[in-house]
Amino acid sequence: MSMSQYTKIPKWVSVAVWERDNHQCIVCGSPHGMPNSHVVRRSQGGRGIPENIVTHCSECHRLYDNYDGLVRQATMDYIKWRYPHWTKEGVTYHRYEK
Repeated sequence: MSMSQYTKIPKWVSVAVWERDNHQCIVCGSPHGMPNSHVVRRSQGGRGIPENIVTHCSECHRLYDNYDGLVRQATMDYIKWRYPHWTKEGVTYHRYEK
């Protein structure tokens, strides 16, 4: 499988993340969020798995992508609360993975 296939967010992941995140942005609570934000960016090999996807509204997603410290910290706190053993390595695509 190619990196783009590993980093794509499958429909089942979107549905599961939307449910997990209570149908709202995990940072500000907006009901206008989408479960489409990679914690580890796609360009860095971030996989499209629940442990690497969160729901952000468009503004929080923009801030996260632009390295806003508060939004990034809130997102990391949330993901590590949900997945206590979360690591960047664990959600990153590796070329020779099977």
